[in-house]
Amino acid sequence: MVLPRRRGGHNHNPCPCPRRAALPPAALLLLFLLAAVALLYVSPPPLSDHPALASSRHRSSHALLNSSGGGGLLEPARREISRVPRGGWTAADDQWGSKLASKFYGCSNSSSKFLDSSVITHPNRYLMIVTSGGLNQQRTGIIDAVVAARILNATLVVPKLDQTSFWKDASDFAQIFDADWFISSLSKDVRIVKVLPEIGGKVWAPHRMRVPRKCTPRCYLNRVLPALLKKHVVRLTKFDYRLANRLDSDLQKLRCRVNYHALRFTDPIQEMGEKIIQRMRERSTHFIALHLRFEPDMLAFSGCYYGGGEKEKRELGVIRKRWKTLHASNPEKERRHGRCPLTPEEVGLMLKALGYTNDVHIYVASGDIYGGARTLEPLKALFPNLHTKETIASKDELAPFSKYSSRMAALDFIVCDGSDAFVTNNNGNMAKILAGRRRYLGHKRTIRPNAKRLYSLFLTRGNMSWDAFSSKVHMFQKGFMGEPKELRPGRGEFHENPSTCICEKTDPKTLTKSNPRSQQGLGNGTERGKATSEPTVPDNTGEELGGSGEEEDDAPMEKEDDAPLEKEDDAPVGKEDDAPVEKEIVDTEAEDDALVRPDDPELEEVLSD
Repeated sequence: MVLPRRRGGHNHNPCPCPRRAALPPAALLLLFLLAAVALLYVSPPPLSDHPALASSRHRSSHALLNSSGGGGLLEPARREISRVPRGGWTAADDQWGSKLASKFYGCSNSSSKFLDSSVITHPNRYLMIVTSGGLNQQRTGIIDAVVAARILNATLVVPKLDQTSFWKDASDFAQIFDADWFISSLSKDVRIVKVLPEIGGKVWAPHRMRVPRKCTPRCYLNRVLPALLKKHVVRLTKFDYRLANRLDSDLQKLRCRVNYHALRFTDPIQEMGEKIIQRMRERSTHFIALHLRFEPDMLAFSGCYYGGGEKEKRELGVIRKRWKTLHASNPEKERRHGRCPLTPEEVGLMLKALGYTNDVHIYVASGDIYGGARTLEPLKALFPNLHTKETIASKDELAPFSKYSSRMAALDFIVCDGSDAFVTNNNGNMAKILAGRRRYLGHKRTIRPNAKRLYSLFLTRGNMSWDAFSSKVHMFQKGFMGEPKELRPGRGEFHENPSTCICEKTDPKTLTKSNPRSQQGLGNGTERGKATSEPTVPDNTGEELGGSGEEEDDAPMEKEDDAPLEKEDDAPVGKEDDAPVEKEIVDTEAEDDALVRPDDPELEEVLSD
C-alpha cells in the first residue's frame, strides 16, 4: 500500500515513539467544562436589554410602561435589569471632586468704583416685584430684582412670591428666606425694606407694569425710571428672566453676592436640610444627590414618549393641554436632540459606566415619579441604596414643610447642594442654579447627562461589551462633569456659569490655602486672582437717560394671568462634536430702548422647579 505524501514532499518513517493513549471520556468532559467556565469569565458581560431604550432588533426606543397599571414599568418575564460589573469601572479622575478645583475660588467682592447704597439711592423711589414660577425660578427673580433696584438707584421692597400659579404655595418671602439677613447683608449694595413706608400718613399706590424679557440696564432706565420719577413706586409683575444675562462686572458680582451669600433659608428649613445630610453621611462617607425630574408634568411638558401606549399618551396629553401654546411634538426628534429626561434606568447605567459602585447611597430629589415605585425599580436594582426625604425623615419632622411645595423644594435644594456629587436629569432652574453654586463654592462634582450623545449610544448598546459602553460614556460625558472651565465665559445663563465670580489663582505662593468660602466678603474690596472679563455696560445712573424713553403708562399692559414661560430650558444639550458648551445665547443687548422687543408668547415654566 502506498502511503500518501505529506506536504513538503518528504516521506518519513513511522514514528518509533510509543502511541499515546486516548483520553477517557470523563477527562474530556472535565476539559470541556473548564473551557466553558473560562470563556464565561473572560468574555465581558453584555449590557442588559432594558426596556427604557431601543435596540437594533426593533425594540421600543423608550421605557415600556404598563398600559394598565398606572404608568408603572412593565417587567418582562424573568428579565435581568442589568448585567454590569458590581465593582464599577474606576475612573482616572476623582468621582467626588475635581483635581483642578483647588486652583479656583469664588470671588464676588465689588470694585472700588461700586459706590455705597447710601450714596446712590434716591429718596421716594421704590421698586416692588412679584416673582413667578417655582422656588428656583423665583430665586432668579429675587436676584435680578436686587440688581434692577441698583440700576434704578431705588429702594427695593422685599419681593412678593408667586402664590397663585401652578405651584400653589402660600408661603411668603420670610417663611422661606431669612429676610433680616437678606436686608442686612446687602445694605451696602441696595437699600431694602420689608414693607412700603407710609408717606404723609398714607401708603402710595404702586404703578404696575412689566418689562420685556432680558431687559438691559438701558432698557430699565428708559422704561422703568420715567415711571419711578412720576409715580415714585413701581411694581414689576411676573418678574422672571426680566434682566439681561450679560451685565458689567460689578452687577454680575452683585448677582453672586445675592445668590450665594444673601439668600439664606430660614432656620427651620436649613436645620431640617442639614439633618437629612447628616443622616445620609451616617450611611456612607460620600453620597450622590439625583435630581431625577421624572414627574408627570415634566414628561408632559417635554413632549417625549416612554413606551406606555395609549394610556401614557392619554394621561400626559391631558396634562399637556394645560399649556395652550405648546405645539405638537415629535417624540423621537425631541429625544434625538437631547431634550428628553433620561429614564431612571438610563441614569443608573450612566452612573455605573462612570464608575460608581452599587454600594453608593443616592438621595433622590423629586416629586411624584410617573409610574411610582415601579418606575424606580430598574434604578434600585443597579443602586439598592436609594433614599428620599420621606425615607430619611419622619412624617412628624416633615409636617411643617409637607404642605408647601417651595419649602419641600428648599429641603431638596439644601441636600443637593451638600452632596458630594450632584446629578441632574434636566436643564431647569434648580439644575442651573445648583451647577453655578457648586462651581462658585469649589467646583464640586456636578454631572449633567449629555443626553444628545447618550441617546445614540443607548440605541446601539446591545452591540458592544460593557467595557466599550463604559468607555464611550466617559468620552461623551467629558465637558459635562462640573470641571473648571467646562463652559467658556459668557456661555449659557449666568446663574449656571458665573464666570465673572470665579477667579483662578495666579500665584499659589502668595495666596492663602484656606477654604474658598472664607475668602468671600459682602463689602467692597479688591479681588485676588484673575477673572474673565464680561462685556462692559455703561453705568448710566443719571436721570437724563430715563427722560428719553416712553412712559409705560402709554404702553399696553400685558395680561396679568399666569402666562406660561418660553420653553427656553429645552435647548439642545451640547453639540454633536462633544463640545461641552451649548449654543451661545445672544441677548438683546440693545443700546437704545427702541430696539428691545416685547415678550414672545410665553409658556408656563414647569422646569422652574
